Amino acid sequence: MELFFLIFTALFSVVNPLGAMPVFLALTANDAPEWRKSQAKKASLYVILILIVFFLVGTYILNFFGISIEGLRIAGGIIIAKSGLDLLGTSGQYERGRAISKKVKREAMLKNDISFSPLAIPMLAGPGSISLLISFALEIDIVTDYLIIISAIIAVGLITFIVLIVSPRLMEKIGESGSSAITRMIGFIVLAIGIQFIANGVIPMLRSI
Repeated sequence: MELFFLIFTALFSVVNPLGAMPVFLALTANDAPEWRKSQAKKASLYVILILIVFFLVGTYILNFFGISIEGLRIAGGIIIAKSGLDLLGTSGQYERGRAISKKVKREAMLKNDISFSPLAIPMLAGPGSISLLISFALEIDIVTDYLIIISAIIAVGLITFIVLIVSPRLMEKIGESGSSAITRMIGFIVLAIGIQFIANGVIPMLRSI
């Protein structure tokens, strides 16, 4: 249970479905509730599949390119920390806290199906969450731990689906100011995770030197 909640809280903070709500609502503003629900369901399934695949094969990718765990932690920590800083700097422009550019958003407005791109990737299952899971995969070698982490990924996907489904009513309740406050709090947690990742990569390198 300790491992499950560790992975779940860290992954949920980086995936940050709460921060994706305004963008999801903007991209589906003219869609029927049934279609919006379908997009949320498919996006959540894509997120689960993408994260599980990278969690299982990520170590092989690192070995192929000769990337050390310390290098991964530093690179992943920089990406995660930048996401946290973007979330802390959000003031009404929620896209700043998400991995989506204005060009990508314009293209998404013209698409019928946004569940895979840009919703699932890169908005939810982005480089930060992928590097986070690969880093955890490098530290475990017990089948039980793999199953626990996969169950945490599935749990994050289910919560993401619920958050996206209730996003219209939730945004009405908390408003833009409440959403901004939540985004900033999550941004602080994400920034702390990123800094810790960088430290976990830099300290072993310095000791080896």
